Amino acid sequence: MEIFKSFRIEAAHRLPNLPPDHKCARLHGHSFRIEIHVRGAVDDHYGWVQDFGEISEAFRAVFEDLDHHYLNEVPGLENPTSERLAQYIWGRLARHVQGLARIVIHETCTAGCVYEGPT
Repeated sequence: MEIFKSFRIEAAHRLPNLPPDHKCARLHGHSFRIEIHVRGAVDDHYGWVQDFGEISEAFRAVFEDLDHHYLNEVPGLENPTSERLAQYIWGRLARHVQGLARIVIHETCTAGCVYEGPT
């Protein structure tokens, strides 16, 4: 079974590796929606895969480092594409969230990415 917990962060960024005339090379912001997916067996006693509160607690430090920040200044996010953001979050959570299955980034209402860990 797979469960997920969603979070929202507000953050600014620019994509420095794009040509200067590309709109995403300019400073802009997003209301990112981030889903943390966890896969595992349903516990016979509790009746759940994992406590959603544990996922929230694991994400708290990541949230504090990203929400209302300029992502380009976060170490490891100098080129903060949605893909890099998903990899960054995975790296921060992998050792804290048992059964981590995927990170989904919604950059806008119609665009985003899915990361299922290093291959």
